[in-house]
Amino acid sequence: MAHSFDLLAALPAGLRAAAMAGVGSRSELLNLLGDVKARVQDKIGIVDFPMPQFILIGKQSVGKSRLIEALAGETFNFISGTLGSRRPTILEFRNVAGTKSSKWFVRDRASGHWNEHEIGRVMQLVGDAHEELGETVSADPICVRVQSPACVDMQIVDLPGFRDFALDSSKQELCNRIEELVMQFMRDPRNVMLCVEQCGDAATMSTLGKCRKIDPKFQRTILVRTKLDKYYTDLTQDNVNQWVDGFGDLPENLVRFALTLPWWQDGEVCPADSFVKLRDDMNQKDMKEMRDRMLKPQYLETIGFQSFANFMEKKIEHMFADAINPVLDKLKDLKAKWTSKEQSLVTEHEETDPHRILSTTRECGTSFAQALRHVMEGIPNLMTGRMKLDAELRSFHDHHLKVGSDHFVMLPSEDFRDLDDYIEYLTNEIQVGASDAEVNGGAQFRRVMSEVEIFLRFSEIAVETKKRDVIQARGVSMSSLTWRDVVVKLLSNEAHLPLQRRVQYVGERIKWFFQIQKEAVIDFMASLEGNPSSTMYSSLLWKNVKLIKQNEMIKHLVFSTYDQACQRQLNQFIELFDNMLTSTFANPWVFLKGATYGGYTEEEDADAALPSIDDTKERIPKEIQSRSGIESTLSKWLLEIPTESHQIDEAVDKVQMLVLKTYSFIRSQVCDQVELFAESFFKLPMLRRLEEDMNKISLSDADKTNYKARRERLEGEVTKVRENLKEVSECIERLQGFKLKCNAQRAH
Repeated sequence: MAHSFDLLAALPAGLRAAAMAGVGSRSELLNLLGDVKARVQDKIGIVDFPMPQFILIGKQSVGKSRLIEALAGETFNFISGTLGSRRPTILEFRNVAGTKSSKWFVRDRASGHWNEHEIGRVMQLVGDAHEELGETVSADPICVRVQSPACVDMQIVDLPGFRDFALDSSKQELCNRIEELVMQFMRDPRNVMLCVEQCGDAATMSTLGKCRKIDPKFQRTILVRTKLDKYYTDLTQDNVNQWVDGFGDLPENLVRFALTLPWWQDGEVCPADSFVKLRDDMNQKDMKEMRDRMLKPQYLETIGFQSFANFMEKKIEHMFADAINPVLDKLKDLKAKWTSKEQSLVTEHEETDPHRILSTTRECGTSFAQALRHVMEGIPNLMTGRMKLDAELRSFHDHHLKVGSDHFVMLPSEDFRDLDDYIEYLTNEIQVGASDAEVNGGAQFRRVMSEVEIFLRFSEIAVETKKRDVIQARGVSMSSLTWRDVVVKLLSNEAHLPLQRRVQYVGERIKWFFQIQKEAVIDFMASLEGNPSSTMYSSLLWKNVKLIKQNEMIKHLVFSTYDQACQRQLNQFIELFDNMLTSTFANPWVFLKGATYGGYTEEEDADAALPSIDDTKERIPKEIQSRSGIESTLSKWLLEIPTESHQIDEAVDKVQMLVLKTYSFIRSQVCDQVELFAESFFKLPMLRRLEEDMNKISLSDADKTNYKARRERLEGEVTKVRENLKEVSECIERLQGFKLKCNAQRAH
C-alpha cells in the first residue's frame, strides 16, 4: 500500500505559496478559519457551516489523551472527575517558532473571547465544564488553544471515549448517551475521523468497526494504531509488511499509522522539558525497529509520530484551504440574507409608525384581496394548499368534527356507511372531474361545485307519505282543499327541512374552501419577488406580503377580516336560499317552470315508494344530463286525481306519487341553480367586496398597544441584524484579505 503525502501540491496556487512561505502562514490560515467559524456559530447562531474538522474517537485507555499531549508537545491532564469527559473539547494547536514557553487560552462560552490562563487553571476550567453536566452529556464544546514551538499546527475535536461496561444502570445510561453523542459527530460528513486503536489484530478493532458502518469506503477515516513498541516482538521480516497492511483485514485505501507515544513507568512523572525529547526518541525507535525488520519504504511513511504529524499538518492545511471558497460562499449568502432581512425590518419599522399603521394595515389587506382574485383565476406553479378530493373532504369533516358542528348533515344519505364510502362513490362511480388531481384556487372551486351538486341531489323526503297524512292534509271533506293545496302542504311538512340542511352543507363547504385559500394567497404574493412574471402584477403584492408575514398583528387583522367576509357571505347565501326554498314550497308550480325532468317511466310513475340508495345513484347522472320543462306534466297529473269521495284510495295513491315527483322536480331545480347561486351570491361578492372590507379595518386600543410593543421589538431586531451583518462582513473581508495576501506572495 502506497500513500502520497505531498498534499501541498494539491493546494490552490496562492495558498500553496503562502504555506511554503513558512509555518506562520499555516497558523494564520488555521486561526483565521477557526475564528470565522466561532464568530458565525456563536455570535450569529449558524450551526450548518461548511468547515471541516478532525474528530478524535476511540475507547477509553487506548492512548487518545497521550496522542493529544504529543500533538501539543507537553503533558497535561484535563480533570474530568470520576465520570470522565462528557462533552467535546476543541483543541487548537498553533506552532509558534521562536517562543520559549507555551501559552494556553480558553474561549469564554458566554462572550466568545479567548482568555489566557496558566496551564493549571486551564485544566480546572475544562474539568469544571465536564463536571457541571453530572451524569448527562452535551454537544456544546469547551474550546482550548495552545501556542507553542513544540505544537503540531492543527485543530482537533476530542470526543468522550467509548466505554465497554458500566457498574450500574445509571452508568450504562451515561455510556449510551456518550455513544450517541460521538456517533452524531461521526455521521457529519464534514468531520474526518481519527480512529485510535491499540496495535493488534485488525478484526478486533471495535471503534474501526463503527467507522466502517458510517464510512464504508473509509473516505474520511484515518486509523491511528498506538503502543507499537508492545508489538515489536511479534513482528519479523516475514510478517511485518503484511501486518502493516492489515493482513487483508484493512482496505487498501484506508489511511493508517502505527506509532509509539511517550510513556513512563507507573508512579513516575515525566519532566516537562523531557516530553518532546521522549516523543522524538519514541519516533526514532519506531523507525529503527521497523527498518531493522525490512519494512518496505512506502510503508515506512506510515510509521512513527513524526510521519503522522507531517501528514496531519498537510492534511488539515489542505482541508482548510479547500474550505475557503465554500466558507466565502456561505458568508456571502448569509450577508445577502441578513441584508434582505434588515431592509424588511426597516421597512416594517417605518410602516408601523403610529401615524401610518392603519393605512399600512389596510394596504396589506387590499393587496391580499387583489391576490385572492389572481389565485381564483388559477396560478399554474402555485403548490401551496393543493389537495385531492379525498384529502379535501377529510379535512373538511375533521374541521367540523373538532368544532362540533351539528346544524347540517355531513353525508348526503344515511345509506353511506361513512365518509370513505361517500368518497369511493364520488371517485369510482360518479367519477367527479379532477378528483385525483391536487388543485387549489379556481380549479378547486369548480370541483367543489361538482361535489355539492351531487350531495344535494341525494336529498329525499324524510318519510314515506301515508294515506292518513293525505287525508289529514285534505281535511274532513273531500272539498275542503284542492289537491294542489294538499301537495303543497305535504311538501312543506316533510321535504323542506331535509333540503334546507343539505343547502347548509353547500354553504359550509364553500366557506371552508375560501378559508383554506389564505396560505395559498400569501405564498403567491411572496413568490412574485424576483420572478420574471411579477411584471404582470402590482409590485405592492410582494412588498406588502413581507409585512403580513413579519407582523403578526397585520396578519391577524387581515385574516380576521377575511374570515368575517367568508362568514358574512355564508349567512347571505343561506338566507337567500332559505327564502327561495320557502317560496318554492309555498307555490311549487310557479318555481318549477323549466325545471329538470327526471325521465320517469310509466312504471315508475305508478310507484309511489321512496327510492333505494341504488335507485338514487342511478337517477343522479340522468338528472344532471336531462333538463326540460315539466309545468304541463304536473298540471296533467293534478287533473288526473279523482275528487269523488268513493275514489279516495285512488286519489291517495296519485297524491303520494305526485308529492314524490314534485319534490324530485324541486330538488332538481335547486341543484341546477346551486352553482349559479354560489357564483353570484358567494364567490363574486367575496372577490368584489373584499377590498372594501379591508379598507374598513379599524384598530382597537389593544391593537394599538400591540403595535407599539411590536415597534419596540423591531428596534431590537434591527440592531441585532446589523450586528450580524457586521460580523459577516468582517469575516468576508478577512478571508478575502488572506486570499489577496496569498496571491501577492505567489506573484513575488
